[in-house]
Amino acid sequence: MSWLLRVREEARGRLTAARETETVPVATAVAPPPPDVVVLPADESANESVPVALRVGAAWAWRLVIVAVVLYGLFWMISLLRVVVIPIVVALLLAALLEPAAGWLRKRGAPRALAAATILVFGLLLVGGTLALVVQAFINGLADLTDQVSQALNEGRDWLLSGPLHVSQDQIDQYVNKAQDWLSSNQSSLTSGALSTATTLGEVVTGFFLVLFSTFFFLKDGSQIWRFLTRLLPRPARPAVRQAGHYSWHTLTSYVRATVFVAFVDALGIGIGLAVLKVPLTLPLAALVFLGAFIPVIGATLSGAVAVAVALVTQGPISALIILAVVIAVQQLEGHVLQPLIMGRAVALHPLSVILAIAIGITVAGIVGGLVAVPLLAVTNTAVRYLVLRPDGGPAPAGPNAPPGTVPTDDDQAEVEEARTDAVQSGVPAQAVAPAATPEPPAKA
Repeated sequence: MSWLLRVREEARGRLTAARETETVPVATAVAPPPPDVVVLPADESANESVPVALRVGAAWAWRLVIVAVVLYGLFWMISLLRVVVIPIVVALLLAALLEPAAGWLRKRGAPRALAAATILVFGLLLVGGTLALVVQAFINGLADLTDQVSQALNEGRDWLLSGPLHVSQDQIDQYVNKAQDWLSSNQSSLTSGALSTATTLGEVVTGFFLVLFSTFFFLKDGSQIWRFLTRLLPRPARPAVRQAGHYSWHTLTSYVRATVFVAFVDALGIGIGLAVLKVPLTLPLAALVFLGAFIPVIGATLSGAVAVAVALVTQGPISALIILAVVIAVQQLEGHVLQPLIMGRAVALHPLSVILAIAIGITVAGIVGGLVAVPLLAVTNTAVRYLVLRPDGGPAPAGPNAPPGTVPTDDDQAEVEEARTDAVQSGVPAQAVAPAATPEPPAKA
């Protein structure tokens, strides 16, 4: 135990020396061995161990997946309710076309309901009378067209027999027999298609009346309906959304009127060429060109090709070449003069975006999709550009950077918007000025 006594005496000696110097010896700290597991600081996220590019890509990926799912659900809902959605879209286009006339009647003191009903009935009479003339002209020219087509087929058969191809009668009969066999084998599918067309007759009638009623109420209470819809949004977002809808309606109105004018010019030009050459079914073909022009870029071209084909069958290649030249000239006039001057301000879309919109619309919804793709893109373009420039809902900026559709389509609306812009620029709060988007009194609940 001597070593224990020696250690105790040494400790007592150190304590005595410390009391004399009034200092306390500090024990020497022994550093602990390094741990086997490295612990990150509390303020450092574990995600920092993942590369930045992978984190950004993953964030974009799951958001894009959600957007794709929402869009798919929206398209599925639209396809499910197409019997209702398509008439509503057609009614919006008709209301955009007829709204200036209804507004003209309202300015003369006509009640809103009377103005909407008068313009709607007048439009129905105009469309019905035009369709009656087209159908009557088609019936009158069908007999001559049938005879000329039969004569052209006989001439074509004679050319095949005696021409440079040296096709024999047996080969022609063989092709005719194949065509008859194909018709016989596909008779059931053709019959089922006719039956399915008959079953959609009820949908067509339902859609027609839905278009009538929707157009009437859009003309009568369109602004009040839009105010009611914007009330469903959060209060801070209402002014901007209302103004965006107001300018988008300007865009739609300008687009529809410009499209009608361009379609009329196309039909008039090609119709004059058909009438000069005395091609059968001139009026029906001109009406087809008018309707086809509502599908931008490709509609008038396809309908013009039909006119060239009829001229080729009925009057030969010379007349067909002349009609082709007329179609090309009209298309050049439309593409280089009418489209830039008339529709440039109203739509302001790149031609590539127009073609892609039409292709996507036809793929998703057929002919109806091709008809509504461009106006839908134009309206969306106006709304997005306005919301980017004026997220607070103020007046649209003037100048070359102004969104399309921000130029009013009538003088009274222009005066309201100009007064509102001047007041806001002079320091008057925007709420104290009558809003340009909703000039009518608010709807009663």
